[in-house]
Amino acid sequence: MTAEGSRRHRTSLRTDKLSPQPEATEDDPQASQKLQKVLAAAGMGSRRDMEDWISQGRVTVNGEIAILGARVDAQDRILIDRRPVRWPFDEAALPRVLIYHKPEGEIVTRDDPKARKTVFESLPHVKNGKWIAIGRLDYNTEGLLIFTTDGALANRLMHPGFAVEREYAVRIMGELTREHMVTLTTGVTLDDGEARFERIMEEGGDNANRWYRVVLREGRNREVRRMFAAVGMMVSRLIRVRFGMVNLPARVKRGQMLELELSQVAALLKWAGLPVPEMLPQRRPEDKRR
Repeated sequence: MTAEGSRRHRTSLRTDKLSPQPEATEDDPQASQKLQKVLAAAGMGSRRDMEDWISQGRVTVNGEIAILGARVDAQDRILIDRRPVRWPFDEAALPRVLIYHKPEGEIVTRDDPKARKTVFESLPHVKNGKWIAIGRLDYNTEGLLIFTTDGALANRLMHPGFAVEREYAVRIMGELTREHMVTLTTGVTLDDGEARFERIMEEGGDNANRWYRVVLREGRNREVRRMFAAVGMMVSRLIRVRFGMVNLPARVKRGQMLELELSQVAALLKWAGLPVPEMLPQRRPEDKRR
């Protein structure tokens, strides 16, 4: 059998659902893994994005168009749009994590049909990967956005089952009554289901404007605004100030960004339940080029 034939035979075995291959383990880190998981971990995008790319025929393994469910190991050559994917990657390396203070008037997408400014335009270049946004913010909402090069981390923090807390500073026209606050923490009915805040804290204000802090564990489209509208209140300003264990520092002003230190990235991975190298690198590989 030729080398090419051997590679084709190996790929077909991994896509056979009747003969599943073992997942990677600590004892055997190079055992076969699902292709979309490998691509996400290599920083190419979220796992869902990678599934879409595979379905669109953009990914090849050993010269053949990959199919959803394929498995790969360290001997396989993976290309996306004919560009090689760095694989296997350094398991001891930590991903990059960036926090960005999104201003109003920017959209969280890479390509906008209306040609509006996107949040990705200002981010630093990433070699052998790309920035993945962890969640979204509406066009008219400002505040904390987190970006990472690790698809597994992004997938974990965005997964509904992980139920990460989101905290917002909200300015409204008017003042919430005690009944309003009970309703919002008990649950209101929106057009896409029930929603409620975990907590509401009064933050003061003057004249017709009042500030509140609210915490919820999901990120549906315009959810905070729609919840206040359900009790007859209009949100005039909305700022996300925390996502899980990551807070928006006061020194990071609108349009500014800050990359987390290695120790902070390790703490975030641990909090998210993801593996952390026993020995942290002294610096990132990209630091050597600065």
